[in-house]
Amino acid sequence: MTEHLSEDYRERIAGLDPSQQLNDKLGISFVEVGPERVVATMPVDGNRQPYGLLHGGANAALAEALGSTVAALNAGTDKMTVGFELSCTHHRGVQEGTVTGTAVPLHVGRTTITTEIVLTDEAGRRTCTARLSCIVRDYPKE
Repeated sequence: MTEHLSEDYRERIAGLDPSQQLNDKLGISFVEVGPERVVATMPVDGNRQPYGLLHGGANAALAEALGSTVAALNAGTDKMTVGFELSCTHHRGVQEGTVTGTAVPLHVGRTTITTEIVLTDEAGRRTCTARLSCIVRDYPKE
């Protein structure tokens, strides 16, 4: 995944402890990474709510991970992106297996980037539709 990231960004994330990253805790695995499409999977096991279904918050975290990646890849190597609005519509519950998320850019502007994220179950049924908007900013001065 890091081949699309600037050297500066790679240096910023190199020192992060993987055990403290939400993507790792949720079991998110990136399958395809590019500025026009990002795909990742997440297991239902370990990400359930009390009724045994995939937790809506886990859907939201997967959606934000995918949408944020699309935004970062489209912002340019000298900019950073920060999510400011996430909306999720949960269409159907998932009880087992893996969900797959696909994010594509809807709008790539100078100051904002918006992505659409579709989550599906193993049968290819849409389980969640999300939209993430990110603001494009300069890196903070150190």
